Amino acid sequence: MDQRVSLITLGVADLDRSRRFYENGLGWKMTEMVEGQVVFYQLSNGLALGLFGRADLIKDGKFDDDTGATFGGLTLAFNARSEAEVDAVMLEAEKAGAKIQKPAEKVFWGGYSGYFRDPDGHAWEVAFNPFWELDDAGNLHIPPQG
Repeated sequence: MDQRVSLITLGVADLDRSRRFYENGLGWKMTEMVEGQVVFYQLSNGLALGLFGRADLIKDGKFDDDTGATFGGLTLAFNARSEAEVDAVMLEAEKAGAKIQKPAEKVFWGGYSGYFRDPDGHAWEVAFNPFWELDDAGNLHIPPQG
């Protein structure tokens, strides 16, 4: 299996509310909608994000958890080019309706990061890592160690 992730799909309680958050609040552009149940956003680094109505996603995947999004040990991350960009993204998310989980601050590993939750409780980290590189397209490059 190739070492890659192509698509991250979030199960959302209200697809219209989530679209407003990502499109009107964060300024993202929808790439595709399928039967009014799932929307996709092409991300700048070759990944895609999907928003799928939670009830429809539960049916599609034959899951048995219908309790709503809780912290299950998964975060999505937006890597920024500077501490100032982290602060700007956190403010933009908050203005769009995100709940700030942890305000941005200097962290133990030498970077700067904060966390917010989208309207369905999905956790996002916004981080500046001075040891990693982002190319012009926003692709993350982790330098090999050693």
